[in-house]
Amino acid sequence: MEIKENKENLKIILDDSSNLSVNQIRRLLNDMSSSEIAHALESSPPKQRSIIFSLLETEEEGDVLFELGEEIQQDLISNISNEELSEAVKELELDEIVDILQNLPEERMKTILSNMSKVDRQRIEMGLTFPENTAGGLLNTDVISVRPNNSIKEVLSYLRDQKELPESTDKIFVVNNDNNYLGELPISKIITTDPVMNVREIMETDIPAIDVNLEDKDVATIFERNNLISSAVIDHKGQLIGRITIDDVVDVIREDADQNLLGMAGVAEDTFAPPGRAAKSRVFWLAMNLVTAFIAASTINIFQDVIDKIVYLAVLMPIVASMGGVAATQTLTIVLRGLTLEQINTSNIKWLFKRELAVSIINGIVLSTLVAISTYLWFQDYTLAVLIASALVINLISSVIAGILVPLILRKLNQDPAIGGSVVVTTVTDVVGFFSFLGLATIYLI
Repeated sequence: MEIKENKENLKIILDDSSNLSVNQIRRLLNDMSSSEIAHALESSPPKQRSIIFSLLETEEEGDVLFELGEEIQQDLISNISNEELSEAVKELELDEIVDILQNLPEERMKTILSNMSKVDRQRIEMGLTFPENTAGGLLNTDVISVRPNNSIKEVLSYLRDQKELPESTDKIFVVNNDNNYLGELPISKIITTDPVMNVREIMETDIPAIDVNLEDKDVATIFERNNLISSAVIDHKGQLIGRITIDDVVDVIREDADQNLLGMAGVAEDTFAPPGRAAKSRVFWLAMNLVTAFIAASTINIFQDVIDKIVYLAVLMPIVASMGGVAATQTLTIVLRGLTLEQINTSNIKWLFKRELAVSIINGIVLSTLVAISTYLWFQDYTLAVLIASALVINLISSVIAGILVPLILRKLNQDPAIGGSVVVTTVTDVVGFFSFLGLATIYLI
């Protein structure tokens, strides 16, 4: 019921015809969580977004800023003072503060840090030393650790002495006197175990800690495969320096999925970004597509004489190219998904290639038969029907080759296959489609 009510609040806030007063919007925001307010901001044009954010209390701003995407987050931060930002983030967890501060200009970051206590500043500076896309960029230092020789009774007493446990605490970690990670101790075991037993007797050591330099995508994979809620993070010496929790991993998964979706269209922007910024983010891949369009056009130009003599070839050309493009996109999507989930490797890529090739041949036979029949009924030309059917089969096979090889090659060159893959693959199928159809027509119809 509460979720439904908050969705209604969001619709009312974003409805231009609602004509709400500032106080009415403020009351609606009071009933919404930080993630819901962030969603409202992301769903608003820039001017409305600024008004909504200005109505938040300073202590709310930090939680909302953390929930926002980087582009919108930095836009809003640019319009508030250093003092207000320092106050807004001071109650956030270490990883949340680091996520916000690491995108600021260096001078402004230093100013914000200088306004913090020495302890907080040291913790945050440590977090800032790790790259954003690594385990170090996700970790939080709010860890609870015990020694292996502690009794469960002592552990229980220690936990009760804490004012509150850190969020998402499903386990505590076991370290030696030098703070080297030894294992973990689930809260469930602490509650159900005889208090006289020692930590060493019931601690778990089968799931290793995460290295601080591990890429965030690999961290997400570890969490998924092991159904983790939290995990210890260690440095190169094996010392416990923090933990990662499932909420941070969900953010990584969501951001990665978002980037892949936008990347396939060559887009990387806020939904309501100003026209100038949106145009700037798209123009490169549009320009690349223009180049590839000229390549395809030049292929057609080679067969200009053929088209002049047999005009209806121009009518049929788009069919071959379009079918190849769609088939290639299907294969490309499968490969991109496999690469993202780390399901594709050198041991299974040959099987996947053979499977996709078999699929293309089956589809090629079915679709080329339909195209051949339609072409014959349309133009009453048996030879033309056979030629377009043959060209379609050739292009469907080429679509598999392009759909698999292009993303693998781009990954090998350290390029994002989600961004450039569709442009390259479409070009290949267009060129092969035009060349095969017009080439066959040149041989058998002229």
